[in-house]
Formats: sequence, C-alpha cells, structure tokens
Amino acid sequence: MNIHPTAQISEKAKIGENSKVWHFVQIRENAIIGDNCIIGKNVYIDHGVKIGNNVKIQNNVSVYNEALIEEGVFVAPHVCFTNDKVPRSVNPDGTIKSSDNWKALKTTVKRGASIGANSTILPGITIGEWALVGAGSVVTKDVPDHALVYGHPAKIKGFVCKCGERLEKINEERNKIIMVCNKCEEDYIIDKSIYDGVR
Repeated sequence: MNIHPTAQISEKAKIGENSKVWHFVQIRENAIIGDNCIIGKNVYIDHGVKIGNNVKIQNNVSVYNEALIEEGVFVAPHVCFTNDKVPRSVNPDGTIKSSDNWKALKTTVKRGASIGANSTILPGITIGEWALVGAGSVVTKDVPDHALVYGHPAKIKGFVCKCGERLEKINEERNKIIMVCNKCEEDYIIDKSIYDGVR
C-alpha cells in the first residue's frame, strides 16, 4: 500500500493491498477500497462507500455515500457521484437540515464499466457491466451492460466490447440482436428492446 502523506484517511476506513492513494485524498469512515486500486489526487470518498479491486479513480473525483463501485471500473477526472434527488440546505421552516433530514440513494457501477471525464452521475441508478459513459455526460437513468451512452441527458448511442471498441450488428433473432467486436472477434447478444432504444 502506498499512501501519500497529504492524504487524510479515517482510521475506520479499509484499504486493500497494493492500492495507491495520492495527494490530498480524503477517505471517510467505513469506506472500503479493494486491492490494487489507484485513487488519484484530490479525490473525495465519502463514508460507507464501497470500491472493488483493480479500480482506477482519477483526479478530483467525488464519490458520495451509498455509492458501490465494483471491480475493474475506471472513473476519469472530475466525475461527480450524487446521492440526493431533492437536496436542500434548510427545511421549509428555515432550520438547517441534519443528516437525518435526507435520504441517500444507492448508485452502483458494475464490473469493468468506464465513466468519462466531467460526467455527473445522478443518484439511485445502475451503470451496467462494461458500459462506457462518454465525457461530459449527465447520467439520469440506468445504463445497460455494454451500452455506450453520452450527452445531457445521456442516451444510448451504441454498444461496446470489453475492450472498449464499438460493436457491430451482424444478425437478428427474434428478441435478440447479435453483435461482434471487429477487434476481438467476440460475439455479444443484446436484448432487442434495448437495441431499438438506440438514438
């Protein structure tokens, strides 16, 4: 484990073997970070966040309470995970809200997914396995496995291989679309209802 001396890490946080934590990182209590992770400069990881093995989180990312990031995920610089759909500083009577006055929603990023720089991830959604979120996106709803999404709000624009290359449609069978990666030559089956939603 390699932790820069400027990092602030709670004694109640857990960091796995061979993980690297860089300059000015803050990791709160009860956060769990897996093995072989890289946590870039100025990253904030809130209390109770769970991060799997082999995750790369680049500079200036904010990961708030109730986020679950599974193994092999890549998070580019300046990504922000949110956790409250109706944020307010004060109650209707003007009194300041406490931690008991709001409810954090769980956000999950599944295995192998990548999130592009400057993206915002709204609370309560799931980003599927090996999905790819384009830079600058605002993700407002669930992202299927292998989907390529981008925009404001993010919409499905195609599908990608585990290697990150776009998939090409080669066949259609009832409710299934057969796609292939021209680089890896690996086939994928995409649900037709999801494929038909591509814009």
